[in-house]
Amino acid sequence: MASFVRLSSICHRGVKPLFTRSSFLPRELLACRALREKDSMQVQVHASSHSAASAKAASMHWTGERLLSVVLLGMVPAAYLYPGPAVDYTVAAALTLHGHWGIGQVLTDYVHGETKIKLANAGLYTLSMVTFAGLCYFNYKDVGICKAIAMLWSI
Repeated sequence: MASFVRLSSICHRGVKPLFTRSSFLPRELLACRALREKDSMQVQVHASSHSAASAKAASMHWTGERLLSVVLLGMVPAAYLYPGPAVDYTVAAALTLHGHWGIGQVLTDYVHGETKIKLANAGLYTLSMVTFAGLCYFNYKDVGICKAIAMLWSI
């Protein structure tokens, strides 16, 4: 019965319905809506190198995030088996970068407004710099990240 109701009869012109997902509306309604929008809207395609470069950069960033996650998994046994300054500083840099990217994605999803975004990004960069400096200080002045984790595991 609901498949015979047209979407345009439910909504006024320019107002989108609240539930337009396929799980809420029958296919026939969605098909009518798609046909109506296709007829009433003009599609413009911009072939600029900026959008292609942006898409490529996003893809490369995503690949870098996944690669860093896999490298962090490999650093756990390396840090336990070969503790030393090189591994300590590599773990410090990788953990800081991993946290920076993760918190950056949360900020991208949940912070809106130009001023708020700038403040959140400034806070993120400050937090990342302080984190990396703290981990480097711990590596230089104390036992280091690898040995500290080994000491925690031996308790």
